[in-house]
Amino acid sequence: MTEFPKKLTEKLTERQANNALRKLPVPNGLIDFSSNDYLGFAKNGTIFKNTSCILEKKGINDNGASGSRLLTGNSELYGELEDLLADFFGSGAALIFNSGYDANIGFFSAVPQRTDVVFYDELSHASIRDGIGLGRAQSFKFKHNSVEDLSRQIDRVREGKLDSDIYVVTESVFSMDGDSPDLEAFVALCQTKGAYLVIDEAHAVGVFGRKGEGLIYELGLQDKVFARIVTFGKAMGCHGAAILGSDALKSYLVNFARSFIYTTGMPPHSLATILSACEHVSATNKEQNQLRTNIEFFKSELKVHNLQSYFIPSNSAVHCCLVEGNEKVKKWSQQLQENGFDIKPIMSPTVPKGKERLRFCLHSFNTEQEINEVLLQLSNLF
Repeated sequence: MTEFPKKLTEKLTERQANNALRKLPVPNGLIDFSSNDYLGFAKNGTIFKNTSCILEKKGINDNGASGSRLLTGNSELYGELEDLLADFFGSGAALIFNSGYDANIGFFSAVPQRTDVVFYDELSHASIRDGIGLGRAQSFKFKHNSVEDLSRQIDRVREGKLDSDIYVVTESVFSMDGDSPDLEAFVALCQTKGAYLVIDEAHAVGVFGRKGEGLIYELGLQDKVFARIVTFGKAMGCHGAAILGSDALKSYLVNFARSFIYTTGMPPHSLATILSACEHVSATNKEQNQLRTNIEFFKSELKVHNLQSYFIPSNSAVHCCLVEGNEKVKKWSQQLQENGFDIKPIMSPTVPKGKERLRFCLHSFNTEQEINEVLLQLSNLF
């Protein structure tokens, strides 16, 4: 075999020395407090059966899309799904991407122009930052969830860029903290400043909203944001993503978003699974209501076990316990796993050094006994 480059070996060695070397995990059969399957849809038998029924009724037996959507990969199923998504999320239009990463890469590399400016929350997801990095616009980060800092920065930059379009991006639920910004304040600021607001709703879809439409919809702000990025690989239990916005935005992305143009379309089965999951969440609130009950119970148990001061405040399905140091957080995670609970450590450089954490992902299928027991085990580690 060809010799592996020395520079790359050194980078791997450095990461191992910092106790931060990543390895692919294997299924462990432990009680799930780590997956993004918040509603249990990834293993939902009804959704699985209905997906097959959708394909059978439409006479679809293709395994793949056969090409990009602009060539041979488009289908009636795509159109039906995008119309359903636009209606479900209260949007003018929807455009499906192969993943949330592809959606963010496509949007931020194509929409903001060379003379424009993008402001992003300092804790924004890697896919947002990577998309901005591929784009031509100037970019600045603002302090986490700080409307005040964002306002100051917009004013500072606007003085010399009167003709620039301003884009602001944040998340409705942050994946590594579980917290949410004051979205109404962000909307008001962007309206005042004439900025285009973009919200990543990856961890809010399925959790917030009357039928899981997300936090923006729950707050009635869907007509006051420029674009929303929603994903289906978390609470919806399948795969893919969509950008929600106007018909004009959809047309622009079809023409200029490279991660949309230059990739094979999703297979019909994936599209049918999203359809089935949306139909299921629209038909019943059972899983969503149980998840919300579990979130409230988890928060009450934090107080019972005197743990609330170690956790970042959250109303979402993601709750993070700060445990400083990669070595310590890995050790604690391993001890919880040895006791039967799948709790993953989130280490630097994924999060800033000194902000390492144990991330607890709650689900509709977790029981109160499991929640109480895992927090009891955690309290014994302090």
